[in-house]
Amino acid sequence: METTKPAPASSSNFIKAIVVDDLNTGKVKEIVTRFPPEPNGYLHIGHAKSICLNFELADEFGGRTHLRFDDTNPTKEDTEYVESIKEDVKWLGFEWEKLFFASDFFEEMYDRAVLLIKRGKAYIDDLSAEQIRETRGTLTQPGQDSPYRNRSVEENLDLFERMRKGEFKEGEKVLRAKIDMSSPNMNMRDPVLYRIAFAHHHNTGDKWCIYPMYDYAHPLEDAIEGVTHSICTLEFADHRPLYDWVIRECEMECQPQQYEFGRLNLTNTVMSKRFLRKLVEEKVVDGWDDPRMPTISALRRKGYTPEAIRDFIRETGVVKTNNAVADSRMLEHFIREDLKLKTLRTMAVINPLKVVITNYPEGQVEQLEAENNSENEAMGHRQIPFSREIYIEQDDFMEEPVKGYFRLFPGNEVRLKHAYFIKCEEVVKDADGNVIELRCTYDPETKSGTGFTGRKVKGTIHWVEATQARPAEFRLYEPLILDEKDDEEAGENDSFLNNINPNSLETLQGFVENNMKAAQAQEKFQFFRHGYFNVDPKDTTADKLVFNRVVSLKSSFDAKGK
Repeated sequence: METTKPAPASSSNFIKAIVVDDLNTGKVKEIVTRFPPEPNGYLHIGHAKSICLNFELADEFGGRTHLRFDDTNPTKEDTEYVESIKEDVKWLGFEWEKLFFASDFFEEMYDRAVLLIKRGKAYIDDLSAEQIRETRGTLTQPGQDSPYRNRSVEENLDLFERMRKGEFKEGEKVLRAKIDMSSPNMNMRDPVLYRIAFAHHHNTGDKWCIYPMYDYAHPLEDAIEGVTHSICTLEFADHRPLYDWVIRECEMECQPQQYEFGRLNLTNTVMSKRFLRKLVEEKVVDGWDDPRMPTISALRRKGYTPEAIRDFIRETGVVKTNNAVADSRMLEHFIREDLKLKTLRTMAVINPLKVVITNYPEGQVEQLEAENNSENEAMGHRQIPFSREIYIEQDDFMEEPVKGYFRLFPGNEVRLKHAYFIKCEEVVKDADGNVIELRCTYDPETKSGTGFTGRKVKGTIHWVEATQARPAEFRLYEPLILDEKDDEEAGENDSFLNNINPNSLETLQGFVENNMKAAQAQEKFQFFRHGYFNVDPKDTTADKLVFNRVVSLKSSFDAKGK
């Protein structure tokens, strides 16, 4: 797997300013951050922003970053997701200092919960989940105390221990914090800390049947690990008082601080793991790594590079609002910029039409010279075969040309890139009137590179020599989602499924140059006029290459959004 070591971030942002001040004032001696995904799905481009922010911030100031899996919900988590997350982080170019699981700390979390009970800060509640919601109150009305809120410390300790032993059914009892049912912050109205779940855990097996809630586990994990700056997205801003309460009331020695930033939103994209999982489960896509998905594994399969993604993330900046939506064309801009000097520029015909050059010697195959990248001379040149039979693109021929059409049509002459001028003399059709072949002549005096100046033509088209061409499949992508609403605006009724683009994938069968026969999975090329393509790592076989189009060649969009 290709990895590149990222350069430290250089641009300033409000979180970096906090870090600088904390170091200068001696509040902290070393920066410790963490990336804490829940292993219940594949990471997407939004997670890449958090990854880059946490790792690059620590790297810039000589600190360290932990990778930690918040595996507190065994019913939705799997080792498949754990391994995919590890691969994604490494592929983006980052190495974690230490690897943790929330489940590594389950025993200490339990002990801290016992401490809360002993201090009168937590109690066992028999209310159902629905009853807890009903008595929680609203933004304008306070909640109601549970009738079990004033149980004795001894009774709470006994019930909590019996919960751990599995004596109660799921939903029969929970452990709640005792804070303030009239708090204006709904998160402080006696939140649930532990619930019962008889589920096999990917890391601890069947050792536990009670599991901590995220809002309880997360601050404890940060404190246990010695995290200094707990960086999360803005939806957790209202959870910060509870974060601080857990650390304080559990008497944690380390006192990490939480800071929130605006998450990354993209046009024509949903960024909710629940929505992405629905796309997979309903087979709208063929898996988490379908190149139409915004997951990191999908972007990698499509042909994006870690450099392009990191540059894109840095350009989007770190802000305090969730309102900004980045144009997906900005991401495309950065992959073009990254690939333009790296990739072999070759020819592929994705919708072929056969051409027979009638005055070219039968059986003769000559080798022509072609530059590998006109903007990077260091990439050198290659030899390409040329013979009597070639393939061109169907849309490079028009029997009845419209005004301004300069490619091939009856009686017209064009240049074959790296080769000769050819002139269309005859059109061959099938019984249904479809054009199946062109008969052309060539001018041997017009060979590319010889300095021929006798006459000029307005059109240049690409081609592939027919007898040695390699068959290939080409997958062309459009945005999967037609509208530009983010996942919050899509609503809870999965209405985004109504906006699936039926033309998000077009599959074509064509040919590539013979020198592509040794192309390897994840190898990237620029195909003349068609764009940048990546060798698909899953479906390519020894007999047939499969190419995913990463991005077309040009866009009206630049890095400044203009």
